[in-house]
Amino acid sequence: MVQNRFLIAAAALLACSATATAQMLPPPARPAATKATTPSPRAASCHNGASFERFLADVKQQAVAEGVSQRALAEAAPYLTYDQSIVNRDRGQRVFGQVFTEFSRNRASEGAARNAQAHIKMHAAAFARAEKEYGVPPAVIAAFWGLESSFGAELGKLHTLPSLVSLAYDCRRSEMFQKETIAALKIIDRGDLSPSEMIGSWAGELGQTQFLPTHYFNYAVDYDGDGHRNLLRSAPDVIGSTANYIATGLKWRRGEPWLQEVRAPTNFPWDQADLTIKLPRAKFAQLGVTYPDGRPLPNDDLPASLLLPMGRTGPAFLAYANFAAYTEWNNSLIYSTTAAYLASRIAGAAPMRQPAVPVVQLPLNELKELQQHLVRAGFNVGKVDGVMGQLSRTAVKAMQIKYALPADSWPTAELLARMRGSTAQVQPAATVR
Repeated sequence: MVQNRFLIAAAALLACSATATAQMLPPPARPAATKATTPSPRAASCHNGASFERFLADVKQQAVAEGVSQRALAEAAPYLTYDQSIVNRDRGQRVFGQVFTEFSRNRASEGAARNAQAHIKMHAAAFARAEKEYGVPPAVIAAFWGLESSFGAELGKLHTLPSLVSLAYDCRRSEMFQKETIAALKIIDRGDLSPSEMIGSWAGELGQTQFLPTHYFNYAVDYDGDGHRNLLRSAPDVIGSTANYIATGLKWRRGEPWLQEVRAPTNFPWDQADLTIKLPRAKFAQLGVTYPDGRPLPNDDLPASLLLPMGRTGPAFLAYANFAAYTEWNNSLIYSTTAAYLASRIAGAAPMRQPAVPVVQLPLNELKELQQHLVRAGFNVGKVDGVMGQLSRTAVKAMQIKYALPADSWPTAELLARMRGSTAQVQPAATVR
């Protein structure tokens, strides 16, 4: 699953093409001794200087303690090798500067919605069963399925175990990937996949909805009745397992909405537009929020948040409790909003309104500069990388309130100028529609 790609503001754009099946790929070549025994100092430092072989022996011992058989360890052994290129790739992840309208135009288009609807019809029985058992609508499952792997067309082409164990030995997220490595060994031990079948992305995600091994082991279900949980090749298993994860792992609320487009008036109190602020729909109606065509919102107590992924001049949505499942699946606001919007389009919602005027987007270097100013002002924005995650957006809103600017959490040239301590003319930023 994509939770482990923390720096990707537009996750899934670089999904690997699936040009080979698991059976066609041989085990990875064992790395040279110097590669395995002479890791980077950063890797050794968090394991008390232990070599990769010593570290791997400890991981195997822990796996046995958690019930993994010697048979499974023997099967996995040719694949438990260190690959420095995976570690390099993890440290060198790129950050994407797309805004929501651009990303959603590419990934949640009319064609994408129609393709998903066709897959729902193709696997109608499995989708109906999943909705009955787990309460997750077909559109929600299909949106993730399409975004994560284009319905199985883009699974990745790297062996999973070398990726997991290499990232486990590296210090950046060692504990996380040790757990993922052991979970992958449990999947082998359970008989769902063989080590040679474990082919996926470079970060160790598996299957057509890109589950991390812990999620695969905990939530995968056998929906086609063949005795295995195969999320690489069985569409029914993919559908049932994804529904189980969304319902059980992400706490989906049966029968409740997730995201609806709305229109907010220009005099809306923008400081109330925040995922952390939940108001009854009746209150939003009192504040002048309507559906895009002007119809009034229901006068009820269903709580929601006003979500402005591009500030007050961009699209506006009511995000309900179920939207938390999307942000938990992937903490990128661009990805999670796109996935929820695509699900609404698959379910029959009209296309969202495009901004009446171009929305100003600061260039990456100025976003980083703004984050640096926010840090100096005492805010925690996470990594200064130009990605405006929730921490950065919260800090932006606080400074907008301080400077009496519309507090819509969208970084602007005016706010940057204020934080520079100058009223000098700011260079115009790029615009997007």
